[in-house]
Amino acid sequence: MSGPLHLGVALDGYGWHPEAWRHTPDGQPVTSGRYWSDLAATAEHGLLDFVTFDDALTPQRRRRAEIDPRWLAGRPDAVLIASRVAPVTNHIGLIPVATVTHTEPFHVSKAIATLDFVSHGRAGWQVRVSGRPHEAELFGRRDVSAVDLFDEASDVVEVARRLWDSWEDDAVIRDVASGRFIDRDKLHYIDFEGRYFSVKGPSITPRPPQGQPVIAALAHAHPAYEFAARSADLVFITPQDDDSLRSIIEGVTQAGGRELKIYADVFVSFSGITDTRSDALVFDGTPAELVELLGRWQRSGIDGIRLRPAVNAIDLPIIVDEVVPILQRAGRFRTAYDDGETMRERLGLPVAENRYVKAERS
Repeated sequence: MSGPLHLGVALDGYGWHPEAWRHTPDGQPVTSGRYWSDLAATAEHGLLDFVTFDDALTPQRRRRAEIDPRWLAGRPDAVLIASRVAPVTNHIGLIPVATVTHTEPFHVSKAIATLDFVSHGRAGWQVRVSGRPHEAELFGRRDVSAVDLFDEASDVVEVARRLWDSWEDDAVIRDVASGRFIDRDKLHYIDFEGRYFSVKGPSITPRPPQGQPVIAALAHAHPAYEFAARSADLVFITPQDDDSLRSIIEGVTQAGGRELKIYADVFVSFSGITDTRSDALVFDGTPAELVELLGRWQRSGIDGIRLRPAVNAIDLPIIVDEVVPILQRAGRFRTAYDDGETMRERLGLPVAENRYVKAERS
């Protein structure tokens, strides 16, 4: 694949190294809205496609319930952080993680719709599932060991998408003469009946500016590739080398994801602070060497790269101030944002038609 490179950045804690806090001695707390706003502003200065805000049902990025005293512990809600960041940025896409396994789709749908409104069409949602018993115990409602989590997640996304369409774009009329604020004929019951949910609708939030905010998924294996192909617009993959990149692209295609936008994740360190436990390729080199890797992987057929800074305070500024200029000098990265561009438009996704309006026309 040729043409301009698409580039995003993944944010979590003080960085993707679990002890990044040790290398951020003067950093603001991760519970500070200003901390996240400053990171997003830095990424926007670099003209990146989007930032993702990681989240989980545990205070640490661990599979076990026990707290490791060496790792950063405690995290704010990613969707709320994205909403805090939206008013102080103008162009960059905002994609928070929201776990769906123990969350009602009605609530997630209105939260992401609200984010799309406050960001003027820059919202996305990275869908995550949770199958660990200690996370289920946080809610105490059900045992998910027998649940097909990706099947359930597909239903959650389908409900959210229908709720986003449940208001037509021109449902709010504000007709003072007739005294009608809304045209009731342009609100629709979604009447979703599935294996996991029964949702009547309509949403309490009008249709978001993009119509359908961008849906993303992180996928490591075939079941997740199938989920992404069914339900997402964008998939993040985790190759370890060139050969595994080609193999994963083939796997995503075979799972039905030919139309998916594919971004490869790379753990990036410019200071030797690395983590061998990373599920993504660990890069530890120079900005020029990273650009060479990005170009090689782009030619293998992916749409973009999502970089995971090892330490946000160290590595994100280098991405913005050194990696991006190398790409720009080579004519491979934008030199400005397009004014008023939504994230769907930036990623080359089609205009999201309202399913209910389309059905009425047909």
